[in-house]
Amino acid sequence: MSNQYQTQGYTVNDAGRRLIVDPITRIEGHMRCEVNIDEQNVITNAVSCGTMFRGLEIILQGRDPRDAWAFVERICGVCTGVHALASVYAIEDAIGIQVPDNANIIRNIMLATLWCHDHLVHFYQLAGMDWIDVLNALKADPRATSQLAQSLSAWPMSSPGYFFDVQNRLKKFVDGGQLGIFRNGYWGHPQYKLSPEANLMGFAHYLEALDFQREIVKIHTIFGGKNPHPNWIVGGMPCAINLDQSGAVGAINMERLNLVQSIITRTADFINNVMVPDALAIGQFNKAWSQIGTGLSDKCVLSYGAFPDIANDFSQQSLLMPGGAVVNGDFKNVMPVDLADPQQIQEFVDHAWYRYPDDRLGRHPFDGITDPWYNPGDVKGSDTHIQQLNEQERYSWIKAPRWRGHAMEVGPLARTLIAYHKGDAATIESVDRMMSALKLPLSGIQSTLGRILCRAHEAQWAVGKLQYFFDRLM
Repeated sequence: MSNQYQTQGYTVNDAGRRLIVDPITRIEGHMRCEVNIDEQNVITNAVSCGTMFRGLEIILQGRDPRDAWAFVERICGVCTGVHALASVYAIEDAIGIQVPDNANIIRNIMLATLWCHDHLVHFYQLAGMDWIDVLNALKADPRATSQLAQSLSAWPMSSPGYFFDVQNRLKKFVDGGQLGIFRNGYWGHPQYKLSPEANLMGFAHYLEALDFQREIVKIHTIFGGKNPHPNWIVGGMPCAINLDQSGAVGAINMERLNLVQSIITRTADFINNVMVPDALAIGQFNKAWSQIGTGLSDKCVLSYGAFPDIANDFSQQSLLMPGGAVVNGDFKNVMPVDLADPQQIQEFVDHAWYRYPDDRLGRHPFDGITDPWYNPGDVKGSDTHIQQLNEQERYSWIKAPRWRGHAMEVGPLARTLIAYHKGDAATIESVDRMMSALKLPLSGIQSTLGRILCRAHEAQWAVGKLQYFFDRLM
């Protein structure tokens, strides 16, 4: 028996063929997706399932809240540090701690570093192969590839000899018969739209990004001791700065600070001359994706805001990345977000493997309950070997967050839309420049392609803020 219903402007129908992908491998954690497709291969229903119980809330019970940051950031090793920073902010707010200006500056440097690293890794290592046909790069003319690269930017690694060497390395790898991480790609599929030369350029930059991402995180090791999972502390930052060349063993001296500046300069160069041109090149060849994957981005988007310019001030006047919420597609009315308001952010468990005293009601995270209750209900297969989920019942280890009862899109596209419609000049200039270069309307950013472009925009924005805060520190 099939089910059909309306939700947020979409008709959901679980009839038709069911496809299951388990695990989804591009995230930190464990995820399963099931979709229904109709006779035209259009997805009419989608179910995402978190398949691993974490229970970090339970682990934290009875522990000193000042140590919580060290546990919660273990949620993820890619978006490393953000959960810790949120924890530190929360504890300081609860007990009224005021942090020094330099601590706020260093935290923003750490966060901006993460944004640059995260967007580069996502763009190239996690999503790049959806757009770059690796095997097709073997058909490229290295000279034409060089001409293409040099027409896009002044990046020095763009000679014919360089691309010939990359192509030769790839050929030896393919001729070896073991493609490794590239083994299960859909190489040659007609949905790959890049030219052979663009594919070779993209693959070369994929390798460069894989190597360069190790350099960016050295900023975390200088200010936070290590990466992933750098160190934080309630009340400040666990590092001292000594501009002299001697004394204060373990302090950050001018040698280390000069290294930070060098990394910032190279990061800006890579983002501006490699990542952004690559994102635009992908857009030029894949404009159809500006009309696909709108999701909730034209209806409900949410941004908490980030990067307080003034220490201890989280007002919209201080946050360099604006916060706000839009519902029902009314972008002329960006509403304020209050994280402490129990009626705004709520988590629901009526379709998750947890129990509340009343499962029909959501709970603000401050009043949250993590009571695991694995009860998959009427599923195909067995409780320990589920062949098909039943989304009419409980089907995931992930709670469902809502803002005033609405499912919201968050992330780079949501943050960009909020900033754009709140009149942030830098965001408006960047977005308009990208969409103009691609000859696409502004509405085209609310799409799969738009999410790719917004990561490039945010990386460029973040590296600018990285330099800004480092200059203030000096």
